[in-house]
Amino acid sequence: MAIQLGILIFDDVEVLDFCGPIEVFGAANDVTNPDPFNIHIIAEEMRIINARKNLNVMPTHSIDNCPKLDILLVPGGEGTRPILKRNRLLQWINNQYASLDYLLSVCTGSIVLGKAGLLNNIEATTHHTCFDELKNVSPSTKVITNQRYVESGNIVTSAGISAGMDMSLFMVEKLLGKEITQEAIREMEYNGYDQ
Repeated sequence: MAIQLGILIFDDVEVLDFCGPIEVFGAANDVTNPDPFNIHIIAEEMRIINARKNLNVMPTHSIDNCPKLDILLVPGGEGTRPILKRNRLLQWINNQYASLDYLLSVCTGSIVLGKAGLLNNIEATTHHTCFDELKNVSPSTKVITNQRYVESGNIVTSAGISAGMDMSLFMVEKLLGKEITQEAIREMEYNGYDQ
């Protein structure tokens, strides 16, 4: 059975925060048969999402009709700040977490997880300019400032923007093994991940 991977998007989401992981998990699909991942792009509502850099994206699902997920990834960007006040979306993330195998974040997506109460008393990271912001939102979180991604049980957070690709490769290796990960890296011609 394919792993059901949901990637949350929202207005002002940072482009590489969600497109980088899509490329990584998609590359794993490209080098494996059958595809190990079903990738779902999820938004609070079914409408065009205005990402950063003038990129408009249509989600495949809303939070009301998305399939049962095995993994949820919450990216970052300026759009995370309004989410901190959207209780419906925060509650949806909480509800999803109860049945997920893994919860992932990129950049300031970890601040959303912190606001949802999911980073209490664990290690996490975020964009290097937002360490204090994460600490303010989730005071019991041990903020790690010198790693590109941090694994705390079934929650994996990553630092800013491009670090989400390394975290995604880490997850591909964790789930599918080193050989497929190396094939995906060759497919992408990417040399940033070093494990």
